Amino acid sequence: MSQAQKVFIAGCGYIGERVGRLAREDGAEVACMARSNEHGEQLTAGGYETVACALDDPARIPALNVSGSVVYYFVPPPGGGISDPRARNFCAALGRSAAPAKIIYISATSVYGETGGAIVTEASPTIPVSAMGKRRLDAENTFRAYGAASGAPVTILRVSGIYGPGRLPLMQIQQQQPLLREEESGPSNRIHADDLARICLAAAEKGVDGEIFNVSDGHPSSMTTYFNAVADLLQQPRQPLVTLEEARRVMSPLMLSYVSESRIVDNSRMLERLGITLRYPTIAEGLRASL
Repeated sequence: MSQAQKVFIAGCGYIGERVGRLAREDGAEVACMARSNEHGEQLTAGGYETVACALDDPARIPALNVSGSVVYYFVPPPGGGISDPRARNFCAALGRSAAPAKIIYISATSVYGETGGAIVTEASPTIPVSAMGKRRLDAENTFRAYGAASGAPVTILRVSGIYGPGRLPLMQIQQQQPLLREEESGPSNRIHADDLARICLAAAEKGVDGEIFNVSDGHPSSMTTYFNAVADLLQQPRQPLVTLEEARRVMSPLMLSYVSESRIVDNSRMLERLGITLRYPTIAEGLRASL
């Protein structure tokens, strides 16, 4: 961030708090929106100006003073359905006050759908297969429509699987939940939480209206490789392996949707346009820093 400014973080959780810390170190004035009063109180105690509200009930969203602020939106869509009512409610609330200086919407690479392990760039078609991907695409369109109506520039980050301290698959490893056999496990993509926070700030500084950036470390590996790497680092037994046919019977629908979609996310635009040098370009460095 080139100068002190105002920042508003909607959904100030795992990544939002990292972004808030970095923005404050840069001299920005940071306000946050938290889902619960309890979390809101923690953020207030940390010195953030905080509003506590869920985005599920439009009538309970207070007036949001985001005029002149960079707005980061980290709120996940609710479960179920193919639209994101939270994003819609948030944009409707924004429409009741002066527009922000810029919006950074944190989307997901699930908007691309299943490519059978092919490379996706920001120009690839968005034909999500999963309901989760459809909800993310709906939110992207919601923010674009708000930006077009209000004149606020909107930049979208399509983020791969996030990992970092406190965000490793420890439970799955301890419970010995089944994994897909390596031969049937296609490429998946990841980004370390600390790199993602820096990318968010770079997008606010350098991204322009309508730009989309794929966010990944550029070193795809299968979910099986990733989970095995975590187990090995923890010196825990690796999880049992199953075929895709068996996985359909024994995996949770969410886990099955993760392992059955495969793609390679091209991150070259992010690296070049945002001038990013990743601290954790591979899971080897990233996992060591996450324990």
